[in-house]
Formats: sequence, C-alpha cells, structure tokens
Amino acid sequence: MSDIKRYGAEGGVGQGKQHMPFSRAVEADGWLYVSGQVPMRDGELVAGTVTEQAHVVIGNVLAILAEAGYGPEHVVRCGVWLDDARDFYAFNGVFKHYFGEHPPARACVESRMVVDCKVEVDCVAYKRPLRD
Repeated sequence: MSDIKRYGAEGGVGQGKQHMPFSRAVEADGWLYVSGQVPMRDGELVAGTVTEQAHVVIGNVLAILAEAGYGPEHVVRCGVWLDDARDFYAFNGVFKHYFGEHPPARACVESRMVVDCKVEVDCVAYKRPLRD
C-alpha cells in the first residue's frame, strides 16, 4: 500500500474536453499539493474580471482541499499567477476574503497563461497525519 494518495488521478477534463494527465492533488505524510487551478467549471473557462475569475479559482482550490479533508486553515503556501500585474490589488481582495484569518505564505507573479484566463492558483497544505 502506498503512502501517497492521489485525488483525480484519472485526470480531469480541460478545454475542448481534452483529458488532463495529472492529479488534482497529491497527499503524502500530511502534506497536500494542489495542482494549479484556473477559472474552470465543467471543463469550460469562466469569463469575467479578475475578481470574478479569482472567486472561481479559489473556490476550485477549496473544493479540492475539502475533498481531501483539508480547509483553508491548513494551507501553508500558495502560488499565484496573474496575467496582468495591474490586477494585483483586486486579486488581493478576493484572496483575503478566503484566507484572511489564516494567511498562508504566497508568491505572486505576472505571467502569460497557458489557457485564456486572468489568474491561476496552486497551494500546499499540511495537516498532521493521524497515527495508528
């Protein structure tokens, strides 16, 4: 039996119903690594402002955390990619809404996106594993 648990290892569905060949998250010894999330619902990108897209993205992150039994209080680090650095302050407002009581460490960079969106977020969470 492996000490590594993969969530969504069968791969999700991206734009154009393309199979995505990676796990949504991987858990190992209390650590949970959540793959980068973009503003997608049911394999389709959600259009809108960075604020609207950030709510979808962080909602996706939180849903994956919950699926694995973690919450925002367990997040120790987030990586954030913004398509436009001018969206930094608007994104911060959304980020604070979800993580304000438990702010994780964070890196935020401006970057071109692989898909046509304004923001992507990944995270690492930790929860002390239950021992037998």
